[in-house]
Amino acid sequence: MKRALVTGGSGGIGAAICRRLARDGLHVIVHANRNRAQAEVVAGEIRAAGGSSETVAFDVADAQASSAALAQILAAGPIQVLVNNAGIHDDATFAGMTPEQWKRVIEVTLHGFYHVTQPLLLPMLRTRFGRVISISSVAGVIGNRGQANYAAAKAGLHGASRSLAFECASRGVTVNVVAPGIIVTPMSEQAFNREQIDTLVPVKRAGTPEEVAALVGFLASTDAGYITGQVISINGGMA
Repeated sequence: MKRALVTGGSGGIGAAICRRLARDGLHVIVHANRNRAQAEVVAGEIRAAGGSSETVAFDVADAQASSAALAQILAAGPIQVLVNNAGIHDDATFAGMTPEQWKRVIEVTLHGFYHVTQPLLLPMLRTRFGRVISISSVAGVIGNRGQANYAAAKAGLHGASRSLAFECASRGVTVNVVAPGIIVTPMSEQAFNREQIDTLVPVKRAGTPEEVAALVGFLASTDAGYITGQVISINGGMA
């Protein structure tokens, strides 16, 4: 059974990705930072549905904590599907953004990508099959007012992933980015009303976590072996 790690797997989109990968037959490790209890709920739901799952908790921005946790995971075998979903918002206009707001968002999203992906990469490459899928945002593609830190972090994922795709392609490991638009989550429900969604999104609705998870599930499958180095938007037609 192939093993998958989903960082930020206790959140709305992350949980949907975990459930989809488990349904597709993978053993799913649900990651959380502070909210391990919610990760346990997601893993329990997977097991109750007949899937295979466990949890892990560490701060992806902490290099030492990440290294220690991943060493324990690798002791049981390589990870062949990695979904880098962990990330945070800390929005402010750039003129008023504090150094802490800038640094923390970069640390979690971009440094976290390095802290998690780099230790898992060589064991993955040795299996001659792997999928590295990072969750970005429409903000990383077109920018967004008040999110210079978030957009910079997500755009950094795009460049890192495209470069890594070149390095891994000959070994059966693909590297791609999924960039969602407005997705139904508690955060988006507070940020966007129906009129705003109708104006911003050509299909006139928010997407669902399950739709994002379906795209991730496809990219994680053997059918997607010829897709690598891509940033794939799932945003209802937003420019």
